[in-house]
Amino acid sequence: MEKGGRLFFFFMLLHCTTIIHAAERGIPQNYNQDSPSPVKLHVLDKHVEIDNGIVKLTLMKPSGYVSGVRYKGIDNMLENRLKETRRGYWDIVWSRPDIRTRSFFDTLECTSFRIVAETEDQVEISFTKTWNLSLGNNVVPLNIDKRYIVLSGVSGFYSYAIFEHLEGWPDLNVDEARIAFKLRHDMFDYMAISDDKQRIMPTENDRIIGQTLDYGEAVLLTNPVNPNLRGEVDDKYQYSCDNKDNRVHGWISSDKRVGFWVITPSDEFRAGGPFKPDLTSHAGPTALAVFFSGHYAGPNFGVRLRNGEPWKKVFGPVFMYLNSDTSDEPRALWEDAKKQMSQETKKWPYDFPLSSEFPKANQRGTINGRLFVRDTYINRELIPAKSAYVGLGRPGEVGSWQAETKGYQFWTQTDDNGYFTIRSVRVDTYNLYAYVPGIIGDYKYNGGIIVRPEIQIQIGDLVYDPPRNGPTLWEIGIPDPTAAEFYVPDPAPSLVNKLFINHTEKFRQYGLWDRYTDLYPSEDLIYTVGISDYRKDWFFAHVNRNVDKYNYVPTTWRILFDARNVSRTGNYTLRLALASANFAEIQVRINDPDARSPHFTTGRIGRDNAIARHGIHGQYLLYNVDLLGFQLINGKNTIYLKQARASSPFNGVLYDYIRLEGPFGSPQ
Repeated sequence: MEKGGRLFFFFMLLHCTTIIHAAERGIPQNYNQDSPSPVKLHVLDKHVEIDNGIVKLTLMKPSGYVSGVRYKGIDNMLENRLKETRRGYWDIVWSRPDIRTRSFFDTLECTSFRIVAETEDQVEISFTKTWNLSLGNNVVPLNIDKRYIVLSGVSGFYSYAIFEHLEGWPDLNVDEARIAFKLRHDMFDYMAISDDKQRIMPTENDRIIGQTLDYGEAVLLTNPVNPNLRGEVDDKYQYSCDNKDNRVHGWISSDKRVGFWVITPSDEFRAGGPFKPDLTSHAGPTALAVFFSGHYAGPNFGVRLRNGEPWKKVFGPVFMYLNSDTSDEPRALWEDAKKQMSQETKKWPYDFPLSSEFPKANQRGTINGRLFVRDTYINRELIPAKSAYVGLGRPGEVGSWQAETKGYQFWTQTDDNGYFTIRSVRVDTYNLYAYVPGIIGDYKYNGGIIVRPEIQIQIGDLVYDPPRNGPTLWEIGIPDPTAAEFYVPDPAPSLVNKLFINHTEKFRQYGLWDRYTDLYPSEDLIYTVGISDYRKDWFFAHVNRNVDKYNYVPTTWRILFDARNVSRTGNYTLRLALASANFAEIQVRINDPDARSPHFTTGRIGRDNAIARHGIHGQYLLYNVDLLGFQLINGKNTIYLKQARASSPFNGVLYDYIRLEGPFGSPQ
């Protein structure tokens, strides 16, 4: 090859390498710099500016509020009409149970600022506040360290925070922790949560002038700016998402062809496990990174610190990604955001955060194993736990991970043969938990697992023995753990969100709790085993009947089934798996609806409010009800399930799965 040809080849190779590197670092595809600009830091009297030539981030000093995000010639992507303190911020909701004060909504205004790193490749800055007793009862007893990072050549910025409660400090409840961004209302009009959940959204003013429905978050749009939205319902809970599915969401400006995205590359710092639902983006326009909240879990879900308990946790980093595109199709920006999310996920754990509280990859461990299910009534052989969710969490009881908030959780899914690998686990002692789709209950490995840096733990074969006393006589539903397989009605014609028409998440429609009354105006649901189809004949929510505008009455559902060769001395088991409960009480009666006392009652259970918040599951509960053979008859039997609490339309349960088992050794 001639010298000129070799030089040309060398420069082309260098150019291609630069493009590949840029894509990995998060530079938009239409960004035309061969080498990224250095990151520049400007510390002003009341502000701090970080500029990498793509994005300019402006923060208030020393509070740490995000007041400006400049991108693509747009002076600020955040809402300029709002005060600087209300555009981008971390916030928590907290209270002091020892003195029973009210709850505080706290945007964590910091009092000190420092530069952690300032190079051409990276700027990391810190905003802190330190608690002491002299600050009084109206200041949260936490040390706060909010961090922001801008990297060279990266189209966006990162943020994480460290919360610390020292030993001996006052009792504390923290009910919610998140980051919130209020975007330009005159720019951002298109919201995307997933491939099949994206649409043109109403404005905040559309909601203000609309008709409030059963609660403040739900609004009927009566005179929106966009006439195509007139008559639709908007409610932020319609756009909730499980942790496992909430990796990227955000907003697009149809006019400016730019996007603002919240990318969460890991669930390790979130609470409640992979199935915990929470908010994402919603009308405002607002984009959230929620770390934990009581939504779909109840008011007791949160960090509870008692008797001077020390606690420290790192939340994040999360990545706020900005992109642009010249096409008229919003989906191009969404697809680019998904690609960036994939890149961020592959880079976890990040190697650039400089806090010693955030361990790098070589400071973490790995665990490998295989999970089986042993249920001889399904298969005489061990069954590989296909697509099971396997996770490490703080030591606790079976299923305690769904209510756990203080520590870190690390989850993965098994392959078709039940093998799993959990990578990048922080050093600590954990319990191993699992949930197997199609199998009732939860698994917990007996024994603690000590994770050490750069050590691969081979835990071997694990066997889950799910609850089982005898053969299945009949079953309703699928243990999955949601109510998604049951009948979900269409909404009332005047209360529709068009996005969810003929949608896989049809349950997101507003007001479905009152559709039960429309379908069963006087007589309650009757399900006949062997004839009825749970996909058509089992209403997805066991709720109350509306007898007039404000009054609701309890409802009693009947399960009819034939029994043959009943063993009068045998023990039968009714398994009631609940996907959600809210101020509910399920009473079970056998063959006598008028029995003064129920055979079994759950008592009052649940406060996850999934029914009102358009969820298909909340907190999982499993009840095992023992029946004696003499309570059944040879022939037709009826099990009565009464939802006995009727103070509101939102009292009720979502069933996951119901099964009646015969005595041990009896035919299936």
